[in-house]
Amino acid sequence: MYDKKIDTDTLLQRLMKTTSIGRFLRRYNTDANRFPALSEYITDLCAKKGVSAESVIKKADIERTYGHKFFNGSRIPSRDKVLQLAFGFELNFEQTQRLLTVARQSLLHPRVKRDAVIIFVLKKGYGLAEAQAVLNDLSLPALGKEQFNEQPTHK
Repeated sequence: MYDKKIDTDTLLQRLMKTTSIGRFLRRYNTDANRFPALSEYITDLCAKKGVSAESVIKKADIERTYGHKFFNGSRIPSRDKVLQLAFGFELNFEQTQRLLTVARQSLLHPRVKRDAVIIFVLKKGYGLAEAQAVLNDLSLPALGKEQFNEQPTHK
């Protein structure tokens, strides 16, 4: 029997050493190693933090009806919307990286100027308004100012 849950580095090492992708997938691509749906994850996060979806959406500065679609799973948020949710939940850097991972969005990277600013403000514990001000001061795009280009889920 194998470990039901293994860390990503170990999983990657095992993938690099495998001689059969089919065997690897059967052995390690189990429910225990999969990410939950984002809607499930953020709903659980609300319960763990003792906050409502409504309050998170408001702090995230996301339009109310649109934000609830992320929680019910009828919309998949863009990377910026996920970052706004991170600020709405008042997540730290590590928790934000986890949220991005669950949302299947690229992680914040310190070599990307805008990402470096977001990492900095998360580490400092800034709220969304403060983060937006720093981005603005550095002439970088504010979070959530992209067009509504999020993709609907395919249920």
